Amino acid sequence: MLEAGKKAPDFELPDQNGVMHKLSDYAGKKVILYFYPKDNTPGCTRQACAFAASNAELEEAGAVVIGISKDSVASHQKFVQKQ
Repeated sequence: MLEAGKKAPDFELPDQNGVMHKLSDYAGKKVILYFYPKDNTPGCTRQACAFAASNAELEEAGAVVIGISKDSVASHQKFVQKQ
């Protein structure tokens, strides 16, 4: 279990388009990692939409948002299309 304030280990995961991203790709940037249990659930949708609505401000502050769940690339793509 990672403790708050500790450096996260490097990882590589696909985004909704199947493009692979490594945490180390974002070295030097502020990274907001959030974990959610499942695409298209009410709570997760609210959380993702709140980050999306704040994305311009977060980017302006030099931050990137990365949401992580165990869902498939196809599930992520359906979620993006729906929202």
